[in-house]
Amino acid sequence: MLRTKRLLLRAPQENDADALFEVYGDADVMKYWSSVPDPDVETTRSRLAAMAIAPEPRTYFVLEHDKTAIGAGGVHERDEIGFILNKRYWRQGFMTEAMCALIPWLFSDGGFTQLTADADPNNTASVACLKSLGFKETGFEKNTFCVNDVWSDSVYFTLQRPS
Repeated sequence: MLRTKRLLLRAPQENDADALFEVYGDADVMKYWSSVPDPDVETTRSRLAAMAIAPEPRTYFVLEHDKTAIGAGGVHERDEIGFILNKRYWRQGFMTEAMCALIPWLFSDGGFTQLTADADPNNTASVACLKSLGFKETGFEKNTFCVNDVWSDSVYFTLQRPS
C-alpha cells in the first residue's frame, strides 16, 4: 500500500467492481487498451479477482481517491508498466501523482532495474505522462494490437533505475 496527497494505491477489493466497471467498461477509456471494454460488471469482477492473486511484493495497484477506486496502475508483466484511469479524473494529475509514488517504490522495494512501457502513439495523454516521468522513447512498431478489427501502433519507452 502506498499513499500520496490524494491517492491510496492498494490491492483490489471485491467492492471495487462497480467503480472499476466505470473504467474497464467505458469505450472512451478503453480506446487505447489492448482489449475491448468489459461488457458487464461480472467481467470486471473477474479482472479484479485475477489482480488480487498477484504475487508479493505487489506491483499493480488499484488507485483510490476519496474512498472510491478510480483506476489502476503498475507493472503488469515482467517490467512493463501500465495504467488506466476513470475519465472523470483525466487531466487532473492523478496518474502522474500515482506514478511518482509507485516508480521509486518499484525501483527500491520492487527490485526493478528498469521499467518499460508500450503506448499507442495517438494516446497523447499517456505518452506525455510517460515522458514527464522521465521515460525515454526506444522504438516504434506498426500494427501491434488489433481490437474490434482496428489496428493500433505502439511506441515503446524505457526508464532506468537512477544510479
